[in-house]
Amino acid sequence: MSNGAVSTPGTLPKGRSFAGLSPSLIGFGGAPLGDLYGHLDEVTAQGTVRAALAAGINLVDTSPLYGHGLSEHRIGAALRGVPRESVIVSTKVGRWMQAGQPKGDGSGYAGGLPHPAVIDYSYDGAMRSFEQSLLRLGTDHIDILLIHDVDVWTHGDRMEQRFTEAMDGAYRALDRLRASGAVKAIGVGVNEAEMCARFARSGDFDVMMLAGRYSLLEQGALTEFLPLALEKKIAVMLAGVFNSGILATGAKPGAYYNYKPAPPEILARVARIEAVCAAHGVALPQAALAFCAAHPAVATIVLGAVTPQEVAGNLDLVARPVPAALWRDLKAQGLLADGAPVPEA
Repeated sequence: MSNGAVSTPGTLPKGRSFAGLSPSLIGFGGAPLGDLYGHLDEVTAQGTVRAALAAGINLVDTSPLYGHGLSEHRIGAALRGVPRESVIVSTKVGRWMQAGQPKGDGSGYAGGLPHPAVIDYSYDGAMRSFEQSLLRLGTDHIDILLIHDVDVWTHGDRMEQRFTEAMDGAYRALDRLRASGAVKAIGVGVNEAEMCARFARSGDFDVMMLAGRYSLLEQGALTEFLPLALEKKIAVMLAGVFNSGILATGAKPGAYYNYKPAPPEILARVARIEAVCAAHGVALPQAALAFCAAHPAVATIVLGAVTPQEVAGNLDLVARPVPAALWRDLKAQGLLADGAPVPEA
């Protein structure tokens, strides 16, 4: 990947190739299409996917979790209007949907389909999840298949049990699917850099999605996981690069960090970062995207959107150059890790 690449109108920088796949620098994140924050109408939801593809985005990421299958259904409908080989489809295992049972509460989604999710990292559970995804997406293969949410964030004290289940079960299923050609690349998608490193040392993975833990606000993944990813040639898909919103909205009252209202210390740090950006005439989310794109392990940055206008806004941010002096000032003020790669001048 050309780190810090800037797009021109009508073009989109390429990400880093891996496992025979060549993603765009910006990927489309399908979590909001599962009615995450509110109920979306079908025309807008599918039109948003089509707008992303028309703009040059060629990687679409989703999961059975997102709306309990609704995101995959909507993406599958949108993909039927384009050649299948033109799109890199990424989805996940770790949950399958149980038809005919009451959904109940606690899904975390405002809407979605009426099927409860069964957490299952076994071999058979992963295969069942994969088959359901094929049906919802309307395809005969998946390009990227990830083991989803094996982390403390999701499972708390049961994380060790889930990790063992995943390596003994789901990992073997994904490895077999990769060998058969039904899947091109396998990996994990989690919220913790420590778990990415642990999986990387425990199996043969092509790619890992890390959400929220490498951003302009926090760079803890530099310590172990990102160097390990480079060593093992594991491509990294970054998600949550705005840390649940605060790096998009700025340090305003009610700004969200880690899916909750940001605490005072986070608001204060983001305000300082925002002030440096403003001094250089750079929007905070513009700097956030440019920074994440600069690490050589990063293959693509997955951004969610619920309207075509949001897709266009994300791509406009990527197209804007960031002066090198901004990165120097952030590091000089202790707001950016000294060893963090930054875009080339």
